[in-house]
Amino acid sequence: MVTSRAGSSARREYERRKTKDEERLRQKWGRLGGVAVALSDERQSTTAWATGALGEERLGAHLDGLASPSLAVLHDRRIPRSRANIDHLVITPSGIWVVDAKRYKARPRLEIEGGILRPRVDKLIVGRRNKTKLVDDNLKQIDLVRGVVGELPVTGALCFVGPDRPRIGGSFTTRGVHWLSPKKLSRLLTRPAEPRLDVAEVCRILETSLPPA
Repeated sequence: MVTSRAGSSARREYERRKTKDEERLRQKWGRLGGVAVALSDERQSTTAWATGALGEERLGAHLDGLASPSLAVLHDRRIPRSRANIDHLVITPSGIWVVDAKRYKARPRLEIEGGILRPRVDKLIVGRRNKTKLVDDNLKQIDLVRGVVGELPVTGALCFVGPDRPRIGGSFTTRGVHWLSPKKLSRLLTRPAEPRLDVAEVCRILETSLPPA
């Protein structure tokens, strides 16, 4: 069961920004505006939305291929009172997965500080950048979904769909959130487990409570 389209809101935001950038160039250059648009590179802040949309679309297509009467997929769900969205929700008989698509050129890694004499601190590093906020955001989305479904099990995942995704290893868990490839995510979503919920009913509840972005 599949509802909504992956990457829709990110794709719309990319098109909006691209149009705005082109209009700015046309106003600046007048009759040469068309030439300026043709010769200018996209701004990085605009291109980032296209990159994100592509990652969501690719992962969405992968998840759609798993859909069945016993596995439902919701894409691009709006977070109330926020401009943010949940990329993908996957409802299986054993629980709900909150999945963010992430597309980076650099490989992610987990750095751990402390743990014996000091409190343990997990850091998600992509390239040289601290991207721990991605985990924080996913945990907030998990809390939001739990507020809708109550005591049902909810798990978070950051799914790496970048071109440099490692073929071996590269998966880890931090604060209960999985970082893994689409293939490894598929294994977790489809592994045999004791049924704990009605997939169609939970899908209906989430679809109503979290409308498309």
